[in-house]
Amino acid sequence: MVEVKASLSERPFVSDTDQAKIGIVTVSDRASRGEYEDRGGPAILDYLSEVLSSDWTSVARIIPDELSTIIETLKELSDQEQCCLIVTTGGTGPAKRDITPEATLSVADKEMPGFGELMRKVSLEKVPTAILSRQTAVIRGGALIVNLPGQPKAIQECLDAVFPAIPYCIDLLEGPYLETNEERLVAFRPKKK
Repeated sequence: MVEVKASLSERPFVSDTDQAKIGIVTVSDRASRGEYEDRGGPAILDYLSEVLSSDWTSVARIIPDELSTIIETLKELSDQEQCCLIVTTGGTGPAKRDITPEATLSVADKEMPGFGELMRKVSLEKVPTAILSRQTAVIRGGALIVNLPGQPKAIQECLDAVFPAIPYCIDLLEGPYLETNEERLVAFRPKKK
């Protein structure tokens, strides 16, 4: 397992045990070997930095497209690191090595199919090949795990679609209270009666 370079993991977030931990996992054979620049992980990190206003810290990984490695990483981030949200990028297409959804489903306590459905719907408005994408989301313990595509533009489009529901999902899992920069994105939470 390869750790993300300092530029990704050393961000200006306050270190506090009560703050949210968010896992960012790039699944790519070439990026994990250093043959290809990881653009997906930094795109997720930049997005979260722009959208979240509450304190949080990232736990980032770059790993190969190996089923056992993806499973081990998702378990580590949810069970040991106690991440409330784990966002993956890469490995969601139909190619032989694209196995991120299979790994994600294998660690799931509950499947959250609405996330994948909405991401595909939004992406289909941009490109017809979005039908080939197999993004999904699951719950494992207290963590929401969301699979994203690998391209930075598609990452932003998909997160813009699903992120309004993510803070409330984390609330329902009894995780940390995630607040958003409402000038950028408004999180939906039901009004209290």
